[in-house]
Amino acid sequence: MPTPLAARNVSHRFGSVVALDDVSIDVPAGRAVALVGESGSGKTTLLRCFNRLTDPDAGSVLVDGDDTAALDPVALRRRIGYVPQEGGLMPHWRVRRNVALVPWLRGQEDATAQADRALQLVGLEPAAVAERWPRELSGGQRQRVAVARALAARPDLVLLDEPFGALDAITRADLQASFRDLRRELAITTLLVTHDLSEAFLLADRVAVMHAGRIEQVATPDELRAAPATPYVRTLLARARVPA
Repeated sequence: MPTPLAARNVSHRFGSVVALDDVSIDVPAGRAVALVGESGSGKTTLLRCFNRLTDPDAGSVLVDGDDTAALDPVALRRRIGYVPQEGGLMPHWRVRRNVALVPWLRGQEDATAQADRALQLVGLEPAAVAERWPRELSGGQRQRVAVARALAARPDLVLLDEPFGALDAITRADLQASFRDLRRELAITTLLVTHDLSEAFLLADRVAVMHAGRIEQVATPDELRAAPATPYVRTLLARARVPA
């Protein structure tokens, strides 16, 4: 079985700025890998290579063993769940229609039923929220809806870009715990971008520390704490007040 998500020697520039510099990474089936690092380290650029919102200048990106450069980007995006920063809900669509988007685009007749099941998965009762507008929900509810939309078509792969970053601490902790349990229950392969090392340690099986477009270290949370591989990783742990 091919690795669900893999990057091989990927590089990308935005003009004169190097966003990714010869990056390689694997996300095994059913596992979660978190990309951490300071702003501008290349985390979101790498994530967006997997659904072709960004195409690399060099190297290859593989989804289930297929080179994404040879795949139709629209079809690719419909097979991968995606939660962008701050959710990205359509403000002029009601909640149920937002969540049913991907099943509907894929021509599935039970798109509404799939949306309602996804809402229940993330702890929202369809009868209470399905016909409401996103603006009528709390921040935590909107983010649950965004996760539900990513899961509605039951994808095997999910990409999350700072999914809980804009929430207050209590709501964020609640959603982190809910998503951790849900991901393990559904055995979803997950690539997560976060600036919060504690969140990465909570949600991910392995953590990839990025700096200046390169990966400094990929390890389990325990391995990262015990043996930071570079001075930058050691400094990042210290800044996050994680004992090394």
